Amino acid sequence: MKTIQEEKRMSIVIVGHVDHGKSTLIGRLLYDTNSLPRDKFEEVKETCEALGREMEFGFILDHLQEEREQGITIDTAQIFFNTEKRNYVIIDAPGHREFIKNMITGASQTDAAILIVDANEGVKEQTKRHAYILKMLGLKQLIIVINKMDLVNYRKDRFIEVKEDLLNFLLRLNLGPSFTIPIVAKNGDNIAKKSENMPWYKGKTVLECLDTFQSMRKNSDKSLRFSIQDVYKINNKRILVGRVEAGVIKKGDEILILPKKKKTKVKSIEKFLENPIQGEAGESIGITIQDSLFIERGNVICKEVGDKPKVTDKIKANVFWISDREFNINERITLKLATQEVSAKVEKIEKRIDSSTLKEIETNAKNLKNNEVGVMVVKTLKPVVVDNFNYIPELGRFVFEKDNGIVAGGIITEEK
Repeated sequence: MKTIQEEKRMSIVIVGHVDHGKSTLIGRLLYDTNSLPRDKFEEVKETCEALGREMEFGFILDHLQEEREQGITIDTAQIFFNTEKRNYVIIDAPGHREFIKNMITGASQTDAAILIVDANEGVKEQTKRHAYILKMLGLKQLIIVINKMDLVNYRKDRFIEVKEDLLNFLLRLNLGPSFTIPIVAKNGDNIAKKSENMPWYKGKTVLECLDTFQSMRKNSDKSLRFSIQDVYKINNKRILVGRVEAGVIKKGDEILILPKKKKTKVKSIEKFLENPIQGEAGESIGITIQDSLFIERGNVICKEVGDKPKVTDKIKANVFWISDREFNINERITLKLATQEVSAKVEKIEKRIDSSTLKEIETNAKNLKNNEVGVMVVKTLKPVVVDNFNYIPELGRFVFEKDNGIVAGGIITEEK
């Protein structure tokens, strides 16, 4: 076997309507790449037999007996596998409406997506909603897999029919798939090797397509954004810990701490059992600073010179409402962005949009309902540190919380 190339692990989200075969596809990918833990396949096989079912690859992901008995996946899981080219991590995002919030959380961290559609059932409303979220989150590397081709006798005309139906919708989103593949996930058709049942398909397998994608470049080449998660006191050091969202931070850097614009210098970079000289995008680190300043969770550090995020109490955003509870414009709501948490009010809902038809329901609306998208102006009780989503996604996306639960996900399109 060839050595795996040393390149960034690629993360993939797999989305689609419930029962269209996401978990089965993931189980098959693990099996076909020899990435299953020892004895897992036999364990799953025995479980299926005990339940009186045929072998179901989707059960590989369902670790709890209760989940196996229900036959559904009820949480977001991360699963690792590799090809000869690179390492992969798959985020399995549940398709049930009440779990869409998990998909938003999962999909926002990925390099690429697989959208799965049942060849027999065709494109459903949930398929379209998931496509909308992928577009909203800026995912451009997309594979469509049309699954369960065995249920339509491997017919090319049915494949084309479902493909064109979905492509017509994606075109309206300005979202174009890189590949569209007919598969039978449970049997492995066109997953790791070409299907003998569909000789009319001349394209690549799922694994071959994934290997053509590029790992998204880290934000290391962008301006520094360091979100403070907490402040620890260890061995008489005050260590500011958090995640480098973008850029690079080094000892000696002159920095600005937002939102209060306090200036200081980086005294040291701290990592457990390491002596690093810098921290870069994607890393969780600690730093110490030269001056004794009051720093707290939610503060954001940038370089004193150069591009800076915006400190503002007003943003324009696209928001996907995922709660069954209708939102009314006069309600207070909690906005969470990176490590920032602030009370907010929606000043204006400029448009209400149906996420599955893309129809504009209303302008200057007063409320937003489940699975609708709102183009809105949000006013925060105190200033927040933000970037446009298209520049630095980590400071350009947020969730709304109400009564301690996530009710919406949004992206910032304009800082007021």
